[in-house]
Amino acid sequence: MTEGRPAAAASAPLWERDAEIDTVARAIEELRADESSAGGLLVFRGEAGLGKTALLTEIRRMAERRGCTVWYARGAETLRSVPFNVVRQLLQPALLSLLPEEAREYLGDWYDIAGPALGIAEPQEESADPQYVCDGLVAAVRRLARREWPLVLLIDDAHWADQETLRWLAAFAERLHDLSVLVVVARRPGDVSGESARHLDAVAEAAGRAVNNLRELTPGAAAGLTRATLGRHADDAFCREVWAVTAGNPYDAVELLAKVQESELSPVEARAGELRALNRAARGGGLVDRIKELGFQATQFAWAAAVLGTGITLESVARLATMDEDTARHCAGLLRTARILTTPDPTATEHRGGDLEFVHPLIASAVYNSIPPGVCTAMHGVAAEIVTELGRGAAEAARHLLEVHPEADERLVEQLREAAREHLAVGAPDAARVCLERALEEPPRPDIHAHVLYELGCATLLTAPAVTIGQLRSALGMRGLDGSDRVDAVVRLSQALLHNDQLEEAVRTIEAEAARHEPGPVRMRLQAFQYMWEGIHGEAAAPARSRSLAELAATCTGRDNTERALLILRGFDAMTHGESAAEIVELCDRALVNGRLAPGLGWTDREWGIELLMMLGSAYVYTDRLDRAESLFAQALRVYTGSGWHGGHLSLANAYLGLAYRRQGRLRDAETNLREALVLAERVGRRLPLHWSATCGLVDTLLARGRVQEAWSVAEQYGFAPPYPSTIVLPDVRSVRGRLLLAVGRVEEGVNELEAAEKTAVSRGGHNPVLAPWSVDLARALAVQDPARSKRLAADARRQAERFGTDTAIGEALRCAAALETGSRARQLAGRAVTYLEASPSQYEHAAARIEYGVLARSAAELDRGLALARSCGADGLVAQARAALDGGGAR
Repeated sequence: MTEGRPAAAASAPLWERDAEIDTVARAIEELRADESSAGGLLVFRGEAGLGKTALLTEIRRMAERRGCTVWYARGAETLRSVPFNVVRQLLQPALLSLLPEEAREYLGDWYDIAGPALGIAEPQEESADPQYVCDGLVAAVRRLARREWPLVLLIDDAHWADQETLRWLAAFAERLHDLSVLVVVARRPGDVSGESARHLDAVAEAAGRAVNNLRELTPGAAAGLTRATLGRHADDAFCREVWAVTAGNPYDAVELLAKVQESELSPVEARAGELRALNRAARGGGLVDRIKELGFQATQFAWAAAVLGTGITLESVARLATMDEDTARHCAGLLRTARILTTPDPTATEHRGGDLEFVHPLIASAVYNSIPPGVCTAMHGVAAEIVTELGRGAAEAARHLLEVHPEADERLVEQLREAAREHLAVGAPDAARVCLERALEEPPRPDIHAHVLYELGCATLLTAPAVTIGQLRSALGMRGLDGSDRVDAVVRLSQALLHNDQLEEAVRTIEAEAARHEPGPVRMRLQAFQYMWEGIHGEAAAPARSRSLAELAATCTGRDNTERALLILRGFDAMTHGESAAEIVELCDRALVNGRLAPGLGWTDREWGIELLMMLGSAYVYTDRLDRAESLFAQALRVYTGSGWHGGHLSLANAYLGLAYRRQGRLRDAETNLREALVLAERVGRRLPLHWSATCGLVDTLLARGRVQEAWSVAEQYGFAPPYPSTIVLPDVRSVRGRLLLAVGRVEEGVNELEAAEKTAVSRGGHNPVLAPWSVDLARALAVQDPARSKRLAADARRQAERFGTDTAIGEALRCAAALETGSRARQLAGRAVTYLEASPSQYEHAAARIEYGVLARSAAELDRGLALARSCGADGLVAQARAALDGGGAR
C-alpha cells in the first residue's frame, strides 16, 4: 500500500490490508450473486496484534452494508476447555430468533442430536457419539445457513476455540461446495497442538490458496498511521521510530499512538526517544502496571473480569471481587477510560449479555496472566460457586473447578464427575476426560477412586484405547468396583483391548472374569461377549470354539438378551461354516420377539453394539432369507438417518443393505448403497473393518454388473489388496479378490488368492459356498490346466451346497458342474441349476443360469428370459452375453 491514507472504508489499524479487503469483497459479491453460488472459505493467519480482529470487524461492516447476515464468534484463551463454546456463540443470533418448538420443527431429525450440544435441548442419552454430534451440527448449520442467505460466518481467534467447535468447523469446511455461505477464519499460526491443530490444518487445507498470512506494517504505512492519528506535522524521524519501536505491529502502533495523545507528546524527532517507555506501558508488564496505577480495587475488578472471561456483568464481577455495586461501577469506569475494558455493542452478534468486555484479547491474556497464582485459584473457586448458585450446571462450573488446587475435596470430586457426565451426554468426551483426570488429582475417597477410574476409562474408550486399558485395569485392581459395575468394566476393558489390536488378551480378560462367576446370567453374558469378539475378529475358524458355542446356545431359549445374543452368535457361526441353513434360520428366529428386535437389542442400543445385529442380518442374507435381511438393514438405515448418526454406523447400514440388494440381484440399488457406504467410511478412516466391507461389497457388485475395469479401479483406489484385516469381511475378501484377479486376466494371482481361501476353509472345518464362493471359481479357473482337481473341487462344492441346503448354494454348485461338462450332461446340469435358482431369491444368479442354459440348449426363449432378468438386475455383462448369443444365430 502507498504511504497515503487508506481507503475510507478502512479503520486506522487496517493500513496495508487492501489486498485482504479486496479478496473479501470479491468473495462477498460472489456470495450475493445467486443463492446457488458455491460457498467460500477464507483463512487469515497472523501473529498477535497484526490486526486480525480489526480486519474481521471491517469485514462485518462491509458485509452488513451489502445486505448480508453476519454471525460472529471469538475463541478465548481461558475458555478453551468449554465444549461447543464458540459454535454456540456463532449460532446464537439464529437460535435466539427461534422458539423451542420452531427450532425442533426447523431442525427436524437433527434436533435431538445437535440440540444438546447447542444448549437448546436436553440430552437424550447418557453418552452421545462425538462424530454423530459433529455431523448433526454440520447439518443444523447448513439448514440455518440456507434460511439466512446471504450469510457470512466470522470466527476470530480460532486458535483458542474449543476442540469440539474446531471438529465441527473442519467438517463444515469440507462441505461448502454446495452451500452458499462465506466463512472467514482468523487465527495465529501457533498456539495449538494435538487434535485442535489437526482440525485447523484441515480447515486451511479446505481453504487452499485462500489462506492469507498477515504481515507487519511497512515504515511507510506506520508513518501514514502516525500522521493520521497525530496530525500531518509529525516528522519523519518520529514516524520512523514509531515503526521501529513497535516492529510494525498494528496493535502496538495504535496503542502507542493513543498513549502519545494522552501524554501530549509532540511528534518530533527530539521526543522520539520517549516512545519506547510509552510502548512498554501499552503491553504486557507495562499494561499491568498501568492497571495497578488505577488502584487496588480497579485491579481486583480487572482480575475478576479476566477470570470470568465471558458474560462479564457488573453483578458477577462485584461478587467475585467482593465489592459493592457502586464500587464496581466506579472501577468499570476507570478501566473503560484506560482502554482496558469497553462496553460491547448491543447489536453485535457476539454480544452475550455481558456489560463489559476486554478491548483486545491481548489485554485479556495479559491481565489474566498477571493474577498471582494463589489469588487466581481462589477466584476460580468462588467463580465456580457463583455459577453453581445461578443454576448453570456442573459443566459450566467445571472450567473454574479445573483451576482449583487439589485438597481432597469430596464435593469437588462429585462436581467434576457430574460435569463429565454432562459433557459425555452432549458428545464432548475430551472435556469429560479432563474433568475426570482432574478429579483423580484431588484425590477421590478410596471407595470412590475405582469408580472415577472406571468412568474415565468409559470416556476415553474409543479415543485412546491404550490409555483406557491402563485406567480400567487400575480400577479393577482396586476395591470398590463390585457387582454389575465390575462386569461392565471388564467388558469395556475387553473392548479397549480389541480396539488396541490385542484380541487374545481381550478374550483372556473376559475368560478370567467369567471364571470368577458361578454358572448363571452374569457368566453367560461374559461368555457371549467372548464369542462375539472371536467371531468378529476371525476366530470363528476354530472347530472347538464352534462346538462349545453350540453347546452353550443349546441351553438357550431366548428368554433374555444374553440368550438372544448367544442364539445369534451360534446362528452366524453356523452360517459361516455352511451348516444346515434351516437350523440357522430357526436359531435366528428364536432371537427375535414376535419377529422383531427385542428391547435393548435395537440399532442404537449400546450394550451389545451394531456388530451383533449385523451378524443376525448376515445370517439371513446367506441362508436365502433376504426378505428378513433387507427389512433389518433398511430399519438400521432409517434409524441411523433419523437419529443423525452419519459416521461408521450409517456406513455399515448402507454396506449391509447393499449386500442384501446384491444377493437379491438388485445390482443398481446395491451399487448406490455401497458407494454411499464407502463415502462415509472414508470419513472415518481407511483400513478399518467398515471400509473393507464397503469396498469389498462394491467390487463384488461391479463384477456382477460386468464392469470389470471399474471394479479394478475401485480396488486400486481404495487399497483392496493384502494385507487383509483380521476381522471377518462379507462377502469373503479373498474370494472376491480372487474373482477380480481372474476377471482382469491375472490368472495365476487369482488362483493363489482362491487357494488361500481354500486353506482357511479347511482349517475351519467347512465353509458357506455362497459367502465364500472360492470353490466354484477355483474349479472353473483350473478346468484347463488341472481338470482332475477342477472336477474334485466342483464335486466338493456340490456336497457342501447340499449340506447347507439353500436353493442359491445348490443352484450355483450345479452351474459350476455344468460349466465343466459338455453335451447333454452339461445341458442337464444347467437345466437343474435354473430350476433351483428360479426358486431362490438370488435373481442375478438366476439370470446367469438362464443365459448359460439358453446357450447350451440353443434356446432363444431361454436366452430372452435370461436377457429380461439380466436387464432388471442391471447386469450389463450378462445382457451383452445374452445379446451376443442371440445375435450369433445359434439359438433356435
